[in-house]
Amino acid sequence: MLDSYFCAPKTLRRLRAGPSAPYIDGFADSLERDGYAHASAVRYLRSAAHLGWFVYVEGGAWPDVDAGTLAAFGRHFARCRCPRSNGGATGYHASFGAKLFHRHLVRLGVCKCPVIADAEFAEPALVTAFRDWLRVHRGASDPTLRQYSRGAIELIHELGADVASWTAQSVRDFLLGRAARCGPPTTQKLITSLRAFLRYVSFAGESRDDLALAVPAVASWRLARLPRCLSQDELARVIAACDGTTRGRLRDRAIVLLLSRLGLRAGDVARLRLGDIDWRNGTLRVTGKGRYEVGLPLPQEVGDALLAYLARRPAGGDSDHVFLRSRAPSTPFADGDGVSSVVKHALQRAGVKAPVKGAHLLRHTAATQMLRSGVPLDQIGLVLRHRSIDMSAYYAKVDVALLRGVAQPWPGAHP
Repeated sequence: MLDSYFCAPKTLRRLRAGPSAPYIDGFADSLERDGYAHASAVRYLRSAAHLGWFVYVEGGAWPDVDAGTLAAFGRHFARCRCPRSNGGATGYHASFGAKLFHRHLVRLGVCKCPVIADAEFAEPALVTAFRDWLRVHRGASDPTLRQYSRGAIELIHELGADVASWTAQSVRDFLLGRAARCGPPTTQKLITSLRAFLRYVSFAGESRDDLALAVPAVASWRLARLPRCLSQDELARVIAACDGTTRGRLRDRAIVLLLSRLGLRAGDVARLRLGDIDWRNGTLRVTGKGRYEVGLPLPQEVGDALLAYLARRPAGGDSDHVFLRSRAPSTPFADGDGVSSVVKHALQRAGVKAPVKGAHLLRHTAATQMLRSGVPLDQIGLVLRHRSIDMSAYYAKVDVALLRGVAQPWPGAHP
């Protein structure tokens, strides 16, 4: 595979003669498989060869290469005079290529020290146990786990690791102090995560008091505003902005149609697997919050968009996720943020100014369009997988004509 990136015999001999030589062809295969552009792969291969000579000159060995070695390699460029650096680029591309090569060697078992983010060492044991409990017993998704853990870690850093010393007043003061520095939506999320964590602390026997009762509520009227949604014309423009035959545009069109026709959440789309599509019966299996699973009808338009994308879908290694990143490496979306980014860019291409930019905008749009088409609220709730009819009733406010018919005149007002 190295021959597909370099044609000069001298260059090929040089790359296959250094300390990285036993692994350089396999690295080239992995870059091709992950979908990296030709120009980028050339830079990363040169960087891999350069890293090999750097380790050799420094007297190191592959099993000992770690984050410190990679950092030293990055600093090496300012004084690099290596005659066998293979003309590799300096700076970002060389550093990133070295990291990719190191990951490849870790997968092969050559390097023994994977680079691990420092944040993984900072998480207290109680928070780790809380995350595991949420995942196993509540079916929480990774974004939810990150959000809930963030609030728990902040609380421990503020009040100390000795949970027995926490008091209702200290918990309350912590929340009020944080609320003074952020907006109502962030405060509401923090309240939810803290209550869940403190309930777990009580359940685990770490505290004799149920400190969750000390977390105050913040006034928030969820149904006070109209749903934020697109008009029919704006939605048509957003869908049209995804027209095209490139792999990225085909993927974006399928995602936008799933969100706007079926009202899926961003996380639903990110987690969608190939086995969830029942082509024979025209249904789609969706697993949402708390492992709540439901089968939804697959409209013809959405099915056609999925088929068009799957015909051009990148290999994606062993992943059976439907949607993969369009840029290398072609891996699944880590969470719903990638799906919301697709919607954001589609809105920008369409020139649509929306109050919110994420995937939830299209979920609201799907609900309001179903209501305006005469679909009953209980059926809208089934499609959106609402646990309560009150959630679906939120969208009733957009049917202004119906509201005018049932509204009572204000006392004392002139007809």
